[in-house]
Order: sequence, then C-alpha cells, then structure tokens
Amino acid sequence: QVRLVESGGGLVQAGGSLRLSCAASGRTFSSCSIAWFRQAPGKERRYVTAISWDGGTTHYADSVKGRFTISRDNAKNTVYLQMNTLKPEDTAVYYCAARSGGLGYPTPSDYDYWGQGTQVTVSS
Repeated sequence: QVRLVESGGGLVQAGGSLRLSCAASGRTFSSCSIAWFRQAPGKERRYVTAISWDGGTTHYADSVKGRFTISRDNAKNTVYLQMNTLKPEDTAVYYCAARSGGLGYPTPSDYDYWGQGTQVTVSS
C-alpha cells in the first residue's frame, strides 16, 4: 500500500515557476515508478511525466519537455515536479500516481495509487 499526498500548487503568472511535491508513505514506495498527471476542467486526465524507481530514467510528454523536470529522493519518500516557463494551458489539477514496475505507461488505469491532487493556475 502506498499513500500519496501532493503539495506546492498555487497561482502563478505565465512565465513563472512552481515546484510540486508528492510525499509518499508505505514500504513499497522506493520500488514504484511515479508519474504526474494533470486534469483541466472538462478534460480527461493526461500524462505529464514519470520517473523510474531509482530515478535513473525519466519520460516527459511533448507538451512539457524542456520546461518540467521530475526528480525523486527515496530517502525522503518524495517525488518533485519542477515546472518552469509556465503557460496558461498548464492550468490543471496535478496528481501524482504510483505503480510497481517500469515506465512507459501513460494511461491512468495503469497506476495503482493516487494522491488527492493539487491545483495549479497560471494566469496570462
């Protein structure tokens, strides 16, 4: 069992930065791949990025490549999402999710555990 809690969301102007955190509890966290998804009002939950259990492999959606960076600190049971050069279209609720196994799974149903989400709003 893994429990996830996101934090760090807020309101920021276009071009600004935010860092989201995903704090986890549970013995199996360090063996899980972690992903970030986001969901804008009226839209489907969409994949943003993911990181392997050891932090050695990352993957990004094209829409955030070069602007967002995912990282993890297994000693702190935390995954981070550094978001730079934010755009209004990045506005959404951001969720972290965990699954056992590797990367390459961009569909929400591939993930076993979810946080409650944190709101990110980017004003123009």
